[in-house]
Amino acid sequence: MSSGSGNEVWIVRHGETDWSASGKHTSFTDVPLTAHGEEVGRLLAGDLVGPFDAVLTSPRIRARRTAQLAGYSDAEVDPDLVEWNYGDYEGLTTATIRETVPAWTVWTHPCSGGETSQEVATRCDRVIARVRRASGPVLIFGHGHSLRALTARWLDLDVTQGCHFRLDTATISVLGYERETPVIKRWNA
Repeated sequence: MSSGSGNEVWIVRHGETDWSASGKHTSFTDVPLTAHGEEVGRLLAGDLVGPFDAVLTSPRIRARRTAQLAGYSDAEVDPDLVEWNYGDYEGLTTATIRETVPAWTVWTHPCSGGETSQEVATRCDRVIARVRRASGPVLIFGHGHSLRALTARWLDLDVTQGCHFRLDTATISVLGYERETPVIKRWNA
C-alpha cells in the first residue's frame, strides 16, 4: 500500500473524556471533553507546527473540540476518522467485556454488532490515500483505536497490529517516510 509521496501525517488523539478516563469504549457516543481534556487541548496549539496542507477531524464532538482548542476550528470533518465501532460493547470497559468473553481485545476478537477489523482497515486506507494525494503535511484529529489502526496501515501492517502502539489522550504523533519506506517519526508525545 505504500507509495512514497513523502507526506507527513500528524495525528492527534482527542483530549480526555469521562469515558476515556474510566476505560469505557467510546465510538459513536458523543461524550464531551473533561475540564482537564479542555485544558490540555489548548496546550496542543504550541506543539502543532504548520502549515498543513489539510486539517481533518472525526465528526465526534471530542475530536472536533480538541481541534478547535488547538487552533483548528476550521478542520474538515471526515467520517472515515470515526472511532472503531464497538457495537454492543459501547460504554463498557475491557474488564466488563471479559466477564463474558475471556481475553477479549478489539485487536483479537470481534465486536458484537460493531465493525470488523477489515471494515476499519478499509476506512483507514481511504484516509491514507487522501493524505498521500496532499501536496504537504496533513493534520488529523481522531481517536485511540482508529488512529492506532491507521498507523498500522500506514506501515503496511494488518490493522490488528495497532495493538502495539499505545496512544494516550491529547498526544501528538507523526508518521512519515525514510526514503520511500513509511515510518513512525514521533509517537505518543
